[in-house]
Amino acid sequence: MPTPRRADGHLPPVAVSTVGLRKSYGDKTVLDGIDLRIPAGSVFALLGPNGAGKTTVVKILSTLIGADGGQARVAGHDIATASQAVRAAIGVTGQFSAVDGLITGEENMLLMADLHHLSKREGRRVAAELLERFDLVEAAGKPASTYSGGMKRRLDIAMTLVGGPRVIFLDEPTTGLDPRSRHTMWQIIRELVTGGVTVLLTTQYLEEADQLADRIAVLNDGRIAAEGTADELKRLIPGGHVRLCFADPAAYRSAALALHDVTRDDEALALRIPSDGSQRDLRAVLDRLDATGIEADELTVHTPDLDDVFFALTGSSVPAQNNQSKETVR
Repeated sequence: MPTPRRADGHLPPVAVSTVGLRKSYGDKTVLDGIDLRIPAGSVFALLGPNGAGKTTVVKILSTLIGADGGQARVAGHDIATASQAVRAAIGVTGQFSAVDGLITGEENMLLMADLHHLSKREGRRVAAELLERFDLVEAAGKPASTYSGGMKRRLDIAMTLVGGPRVIFLDEPTTGLDPRSRHTMWQIIRELVTGGVTVLLTTQYLEEADQLADRIAVLNDGRIAAEGTADELKRLIPGGHVRLCFADPAAYRSAALALHDVTRDDEALALRIPSDGSQRDLRAVLDRLDATGIEADELTVHTPDLDDVFFALTGSSVPAQNNQSKETVR
């Protein structure tokens, strides 16, 4: 799916791009021709199961490992010929915390400032600002080993921001966090993007991608299975429908006879009509219902969610407990 254009008709600036990115380990192909175009100032999510190649993409783009083929540019720099410039422009937070638990939160920040060759004065200023921004001032003088999982994750990202990166790679940043800490991380990521930072996020959490990402690429077996906005991806999967429920058996039977292409549920007195969930399609269903002169007691719109997309594109079966999202209309 093409990247949306701006109001002036031009494509937004590109922060990260790859063409035909390939990587193998022995006989195993991990990445098999990955093409990405990530607009500046956006959140782009790489969604996929374990072993799909998400972390390998991050490692290549952050110059930690080399690609076997293809090209990539990050923040305007070629990763193969300008690796130092790439490293100066990015920040990376991996699946496992880079925080040193033996020293305090503030000392972790100052160590990172030293690695970025900031002066002592500038390093202390930046550390103090970030500790305040991430609500870590009270814990700054305590050993990081005493921090909760959420606090360590916040410190991890604060350390990533010391160098003022324009592009941040977050490799499964909320793994192992409780729901409250995860939502706190989501808010932090939104604030980063508001400040002009570009975020490439890898995740296995479908809700996370749905909540945060401007665009999502589903990675499976080293290839991009699909890419688009969350809504675009959901429309790829069949199964959307409108469900009409009736309290009066006579009204139910009349509606079933009057409407075409419906699936009946005689026990529940409900009719199911295929729909893509769009406003136009819903209006067509309502017009058909109005033409019969029969009024349903309840109408709900069911659309496939990212769970359905994920399982359909990665070849897995949808768990029995997976429910489609629905919105009651009337």
